[in-house]
Amino acid sequence: MPLIFDRRFLAYFHDILVAGVSFIVSLYLRVGDGITHYTQALVPGVALFTIIAAAAYRLFGMNSGVWRYASLRDLMAIARAVTSTILVFLLLMFLVTRLEALPRSVPLINWFVLVVLLGGPRLLYRLAKDRRLAGILESNARDRIPVLLVGAGDEAEIFIRAMATDRDAAYRVVGILDDKGGRIGREIHGVKVLGRLAELSSVVGDLAAGGQCPRRLILTRPRARLSGSRLGALVEKCEALNLVLARLPDLTDFRDAVAEGPMTVRPIVIEDLLGRPQVALDKGAIDGLVAGRTVLVTGAGGTIGSELTRQIAQLKPRRLILLDHGEFNLYSIEMEMRENCPDLDCRAVLANVRDRSRMLEVFRDEKPELVFHAAALKHVPMVELNPVEGVLTNVLGTRNVADAAIAAGAAAMVLISTDKAVRSTNVMGATKRIAECYCQALDIVASSGNKGWQTRFMTVRFGNVLGSTGSVVPLFSRQLRAGGPLTVTHPEVCRYFMTVREAVELVLQASAYGMNAGRDDRGRIFVLDMGQPVKIVDLARQMIRLAGLRPDKDIKVTFTGLRPGEKLYEEMFAAAEPPEQTSAEGVLVASPRAVDLAILRRSLDELDAACATGDAERLQALLHHIVPDYRQLDPVPLVPPTAEGPLPNQA
Repeated sequence: MPLIFDRRFLAYFHDILVAGVSFIVSLYLRVGDGITHYTQALVPGVALFTIIAAAAYRLFGMNSGVWRYASLRDLMAIARAVTSTILVFLLLMFLVTRLEALPRSVPLINWFVLVVLLGGPRLLYRLAKDRRLAGILESNARDRIPVLLVGAGDEAEIFIRAMATDRDAAYRVVGILDDKGGRIGREIHGVKVLGRLAELSSVVGDLAAGGQCPRRLILTRPRARLSGSRLGALVEKCEALNLVLARLPDLTDFRDAVAEGPMTVRPIVIEDLLGRPQVALDKGAIDGLVAGRTVLVTGAGGTIGSELTRQIAQLKPRRLILLDHGEFNLYSIEMEMRENCPDLDCRAVLANVRDRSRMLEVFRDEKPELVFHAAALKHVPMVELNPVEGVLTNVLGTRNVADAAIAAGAAAMVLISTDKAVRSTNVMGATKRIAECYCQALDIVASSGNKGWQTRFMTVRFGNVLGSTGSVVPLFSRQLRAGGPLTVTHPEVCRYFMTVREAVELVLQASAYGMNAGRDDRGRIFVLDMGQPVKIVDLARQMIRLAGLRPDKDIKVTFTGLRPGEKLYEEMFAAAEPPEQTSAEGVLVASPRAVDLAILRRSLDELDAACATGDAERLQALLHHIVPDYRQLDPVPLVPPTAEGPLPNQA
C-alpha cells in the first residue's frame, strides 16, 4: 500500500504541518501586521519548532491513537507533547539568541494554539462519527480480570469505554488483537493493538512476561466474521493457553446493554461454532407469504413448531392457530404468544393429527389459508422400536392434514421433512419419505387443474437442529453437569446441523419462493443448504472445552455403538436427485421420484389396515414396497473406517 494512503502517516503529516502553522499563527497573534519585521527569524524558527514537534509526537505516541475513538487520554498525550516541544524550543532559542529574536510571549501563545490545532480536528472527527459529546472526556478505571480483545472496531471501543466508566467493572483490558494490519501498534483509549489473531500465543507470552497475563480472550466482532472452523481452532488454542474464550453480544444488543447498566460478557456456545454465513433473507417475499393470512401450525409446541410460531407471529398474520396434541407444550407456546404478542388473534387447539375427523373439523372451522405441518415423531431409535406409532403420526397424520387443507381450500401447505428421508435406513426416515411422496403427488395433481383443488403443497427438507428435543446437545449438557462421560454412538458418525432460528428462517424463505414458483417446480422438494457435516465426537469435545474442561482428561468421551436404524453419514440428496440452486439464497431444490397419487393412496390404506391390526411384519413389507431405497443396516462395529473406504452398508 503506498505510504500516502496510510491513515497513520496522514495523521502524522497533519500534526507536523499543524506545528509549523501554529508557530506562524502565534507570532501573528502577538505582533499582528508587524510580523513582516520578523521574517529573518520566522523561517528558521518554524523549521526548528516543526522538527522538535515531530520528534515529540513520536516520543509520546501521538500517532498511535485512532481519531475515531479520540478521548481525554489523547488530549493529555497532546498536552505532554506540546509542552515538551515548547520547553525544548525555548532552551535551544535561549542558547542561540538569548530569546531576543522573537517576543518572549510567543511560546506561551504557541502552546495554546498548537493544543487547539491538534485536539480540535480529533474532537470534530469524533463528533462527526458519534454525533454526541458524551464519551469524549473519559479515562480508564481499575478493573479486576485482565483480558485480551479480538477486533479493534466499534464494539471494542464501547467495551473499553464501559470498563473505564464503571468503577465496579470486572475486566481490565490489557491489549487488542486485530487482523487489520493498519491498526496494529495504534491505541484505543490507551489500549494498544498488539498484533494479529494468529499471533495470540506470542502476544500472551509477552504480556505474561510483563506481569499482564490475560485470563480471558473476548471476541468483540460479530459472529458472522469468524468462521466455525476458525472459532473451533481458537477454542483449542485458548485451552492450551489457559484462556477462557467469551464474546460480546451483537452490536445492537451491546449498545442497549451498555445503556441499561453492567456489561455482560457471554460465553461461547456450541451454536457459535457452526459459524454459518448469514443468509440474506427476502423479507418482502416472506412478509407477503404470511401477512394478513390465517396460518395454522401443527406440532406448534415442538422445537420447530414453536420457533415457526414465534417468527410467524412477527409477520402480522390475520390469525394464528396453534395445534398440538401435547397439553403442556401447547399451553407453554400459547402463554408465550399471549405475553409477547397480546394484539395477535391466536387460538390454541388441542388435537392429534392422527384423528382424521378431528382434523377435518378443525380445518373446516378455522379455514386456514397457510398450513405448516411440523407435527411428527422424529426420534430414530424410538420410532424404530414403535413402528406402528411412527406410521400413524408421520404418514397417516400427514395425509389427514393434507386432505383437511384441501377440503378447507387452503392456499398452501408446507411439510417439514428431514435428511433421514434420503436413502432411509430406519422407520422414521421411511415414514417421512412417504409423507414427502404424498405431498409431492398432491402438488403435481393440483398443477394439472383436473382434481378441483388449487392447494399448493411444498416440502422443506433439512438436517438436525441444535438443541431440539432428543438431540445430542441437550444430552451432552446433562452429561457434562453430571461430570461425564459424554456418550457418542460411533467415532465416525457425522450429522448436518443448523440452529432452530436459521432453519425456520429458511423454511419461510423456501415457502415464499415456492408460492411464486412456476409449474416446473411442482412436486419438487426444497432442501436447506446445511453446509458441511459435523462429527459428533468433535461436537462433544468442543462442548467440553467450552465448559472450561479438558476432553479425555477432565471429562471422558465414550462410544456406545450405533443405535437401531442409525447410519454413520446422513445425506441431503439421493444420487438420482442432484441439487439445483434456486434464486432464494440458502435454498436448494431436489427432484426425487414421484409416485402416482391413486397408487399411493391404496398403499396408505394398506398401511392404515396394518396399523389397525398391529401387524409389524406387514408394515415393514409395505414400507419397503413404497420406499424402494429403504434398507435396514447390519450392526456397525466400533472401529474407525479403513483406508479402503467407508464401512459396510454405509452411504
